[in-house]
Amino acid sequence: MLLVYTAQQFLVVSLSKLFANRMRAKLIPIILLLFLGLVWGLSFSLARMSTEDGLHPLAINYWSCLLAAAVLCLFCLVTKQRVPLTKPFPFIYISCGILGTIVPGTLYFYAASHLPAGILSITVATVPLITFGLATALRMERFSYLRLIGVLLGIVSISMLVLPNESLPETTDAYWVLLMIVASAAYSAETLIVDAQTPPDINPFIVVTGMLVASSVIMTPLVWLTGTFDMLPWPPTRGTIAIIGMAVITATAVGIFYHLIVTTGPTFAAQAAYLVTLAGVMWGIVIFGEEHSVWIWWALVIMMAALFLVQPRDGSNRVTPTA
Repeated sequence: MLLVYTAQQFLVVSLSKLFANRMRAKLIPIILLLFLGLVWGLSFSLARMSTEDGLHPLAINYWSCLLAAAVLCLFCLVTKQRVPLTKPFPFIYISCGILGTIVPGTLYFYAASHLPAGILSITVATVPLITFGLATALRMERFSYLRLIGVLLGIVSISMLVLPNESLPETTDAYWVLLMIVASAAYSAETLIVDAQTPPDINPFIVVTGMLVASSVIMTPLVWLTGTFDMLPWPPTRGTIAIIGMAVITATAVGIFYHLIVTTGPTFAAQAAYLVTLAGVMWGIVIFGEEHSVWIWWALVIMMAALFLVQPRDGSNRVTPTA
């Protein structure tokens, strides 16, 4: 009887551990996705705060990149990991540094002082739509009528932001919305380069480290030559804290996003677009008390539908490269 009881207890404990491990394996990606949506959505409100001290957008972008690069270099030092410099990594670092941080980041901070955080988050949601359009044009993705409808709905959503006189706080803000579409196109180009050039077995945080270091190196002479360099205010103001917060988000969120792509697949990771957009709107309401017109809310609903249609359902849309 003692032997039977011991066997039963062993079986119960083993099954409990197995169930707990499986639950943990399923919960961790969900927790990471929720965290990603919340903190990335917060970055739109932080961008608005960062402009409060009157720093030039180039200077804000420079400090955000430099501090994020410092955080990730410290991570590499602690974990004893090297940033690879063999082919094709230098190309990835430089091209993605320009397309993923320098160009869109500067445009982003220019627009942040003119647009509410909620509208910023809706415009950045066009990245998956533009990415699909570029990938299809470059024959990296197969054409899909369903996803094309999603792109068209995205155009309708942006039109609802810029065309009605009642949608934006100022009619001239429509130009800043269009500028954010240019920033989204740069982000999309970066996504395609990372997807096409990055080896599958590389730690995503290492790639992000190289990108941010490259961005900081390129921007250092740029801010000095343009006369836009300025020290961060001391003691720290709300704007300074916002810049530090954005640097931490940049250092962590992009790496987590790449990690989710590698470990759970692009379909699951792409759900971050919904959470980031919704969180961006909600954070703007909570922090700044933003109030949006009915046109903005309809634009948000239509953008959510566009994101749903354009997300990849499986790997069937992917075009397999041939030698």
